[in-house]
Amino acid sequence: MMKKPDNDSIAIYVVSGGKGVTGHTIVQTLIIQYPENALKVELIPDVRTEEKVIDVVKKVKDVNGILTHTMVNSDLRTFLIDQCEKQQVKQADLMGSLADIIENDFGLQSVNTPGLYHKINAQYYRRIEAMEYTLNHDDGLNAQNLGEADIVVTGVSRCGKTPLSVYMSMFGWKVANVPLITGIDPPKELFEIDKNRVFGLNINLNHLVIQRQKRWKNFGNLPKMNYVDSKSVGKELQYANLIFRRGGFTKINISNKAIESTSNEILGMLFERFDKENRHNMP
Repeated sequence: MMKKPDNDSIAIYVVSGGKGVTGHTIVQTLIIQYPENALKVELIPDVRTEEKVIDVVKKVKDVNGILTHTMVNSDLRTFLIDQCEKQQVKQADLMGSLADIIENDFGLQSVNTPGLYHKINAQYYRRIEAMEYTLNHDDGLNAQNLGEADIVVTGVSRCGKTPLSVYMSMFGWKVANVPLITGIDPPKELFEIDKNRVFGLNINLNHLVIQRQKRWKNFGNLPKMNYVDSKSVGKELQYANLIFRRGGFTKINISNKAIESTSNEILGMLFERFDKENRHNMP
């Protein structure tokens, strides 16, 4: 008889021919129902040969663990189940029962390709990744990672950096934005990355003041100070232009322009500058 493990030592192994994200999610969704047990979950991805299956089953047997799996390759799934039975390893098939019904009862044939869902939905995941990157690099955050951006936009406060960045990220572009503040040097990384990916947002003085006045009103009865003072705002724009020239950045006039128009202008320049082999997997 197999020794019953203590609750604190129960290990659940999620085995997959792909990356195992689906199986891992299913298991985590289940074990959250057992909050008093310290169940351990380990993911074992890319199991695509019988030799790998044998190694994995032995590993689980050695620790008296539980083996769960999402093997879409029917032959390998059958082999895995047989090995678990021979080695007396507890196993839970998270996919096979449904797959058997689809194939046996409805006559459909599987292509037996692990990771196919994520390959087909790569564009969706690219958009999610881009949006996460953009939100994590808004307003100068995490400047050390600017080199990972497809696009960097920079400019003074209220010139539209964040809305433009978020809009472009929805189409799969990793966009970082860096604020320019008079008298404060921008992060050094801004001048170290490829200048052809950096765009300085230029805006008409009067238009910028109007935008800031709208924002200022939302804060209540605060003194206007330099934030909406035309003379001070003009100096900010002059400083921004100095930075644009210093970095050799492309200046984009966004005054009275829709986000869509500015986005298209930037993308048009990017596709002119980078051929297909050097777009770094851009959307």
